[in-house]
Amino acid sequence: MEHEWQKLTAMTNGKPFHITKVFVPEDGITIEGNFQLPPLGKLGYEDQVFVAAFVKTHGSIKQMEAIFGISYPTVKNRLNAIASRLDIVDVKVDFTDSVSSILDKLERGDIDVSQALQEIR
Repeated sequence: MEHEWQKLTAMTNGKPFHITKVFVPEDGITIEGNFQLPPLGKLGYEDQVFVAAFVKTHGSIKQMEAIFGISYPTVKNRLNAIASRLDIVDVKVDFTDSVSSILDKLERGDIDVSQALQEIR
């Protein structure tokens, strides 16, 4: 199935497109109309793979670094770029910049849990 998306993306050169026909083979039903892709489906194939890997690693940036051979800031920048194109839900983060920074250091392994808790207090 992943190869189909790669072919489709190549055929459309990444341009937006609409689905006009849906066929359900099990039931032999064809539905025609103007169907939009879901937000994740509008991402390019490489970004879809990146998001899938992020979900499969339970959001571990450290594992993402290892899988893709990229740095922590590169993972964060790529996730931010992808997130900016997804208007699925409006997410408001309650953390202040300092708490977020502490959690980033914890995720990178620069500090341990006890140090993080001490810094948050």
